[in-house]
Amino acid sequence: MRRRLTITIVVALAVALVAVVAVVGLRWWQDRDRTELERATAYAPADAERLSWTDWAAVRSALGAHLDASSSGSELQSFLDDGFDRDLTSTSALVQSAKVLQARFGFSPATAEWELFSQSEQGAVVIVRMPDDADLGAVGDDLAHGGFTRPATGETDGEVWLGGDALLPTIGADLTPELQYVALDAAEHLVLTSDNEAYLEDVVGSLGDSALPDGVQEAIAASGEPLSASIYDGPYTCSALAMSHADRSDEQEAEHLITQAGEVNPVDGFAMSVQPGGHVRVAMAFESDDQARTNADSRAALASGPAPGQGGDFADRFSVASATADGNVVTLDLRPTQGSYVLSDLSTGPVLFATC
Repeated sequence: MRRRLTITIVVALAVALVAVVAVVGLRWWQDRDRTELERATAYAPADAERLSWTDWAAVRSALGAHLDASSSGSELQSFLDDGFDRDLTSTSALVQSAKVLQARFGFSPATAEWELFSQSEQGAVVIVRMPDDADLGAVGDDLAHGGFTRPATGETDGEVWLGGDALLPTIGADLTPELQYVALDAAEHLVLTSDNEAYLEDVVGSLGDSALPDGVQEAIAASGEPLSASIYDGPYTCSALAMSHADRSDEQEAEHLITQAGEVNPVDGFAMSVQPGGHVRVAMAFESDDQARTNADSRAALASGPAPGQGGDFADRFSVASATADGNVVTLDLRPTQGSYVLSDLSTGPVLFATC
């Protein structure tokens, strides 16, 4: 009887081990051909309408910045200033809080691998990926020292640390409200923050289990390995970047320019990103391959002329190096002129070549 019980236990353990290996293997297989941006956005909640991406490790490398947890506030600020000058930090939700984060929270742009800021009508969440060797238990100790209430259990297992709007000013000045509530996921090396406790709990509870709309995923896939990026779903693009935000005279000029450029169709997903070489890539997903071929020409024409709503001509800001359609995705390769800030200037509307 005892021998039979032992065999049963061994078999059960073997089955459990095979299951674990299968899960790990599946995750490796899924990740092996994905970009860092694709891996990061897989954590985004399904309701995300707007995603803001900053690859802090890549930005540090591009700027030759050698920072770590012991770097001073002035060293961090110098890095952020250089990043601003290169239009690499406008997508971050943490820049204004960076020096306090470095000193009091145990993570910051000096040490984070990347940051993804997700926004929707339901709520917002900042997802920060830390290096594999980062000690999230130490981050928890910093949170406790700052006055956050420890979770009853699972301090680094996705439970929410309670802060609130009254606590943040006691820790330091200029802290974004998105830092009011914090969750630590040691298994995924993630720090998640939000200004809404219930929303953060929901995001943590479904982390990695939801999927963004196809059009958004296609625009993300076409964006490569950007240093920073602004990513929108179709409805948000067609409202936030719409020419309806322009003055009436600019709107009328836009209507004329669109008529001249040819047919334009609504986008299903939109991404504008700064690439490692410094150029800016715009990826737009459409309903069909035919629409993409048509819009490659019309969007290139719109991006090469006047910029009503922005002022002047787009040529003052960048040149269009190429406009291509690959399947249902159009990609514009923009080469910024000296001193222009294409991503930060054009990631909000109105933007003629993003019109629906």
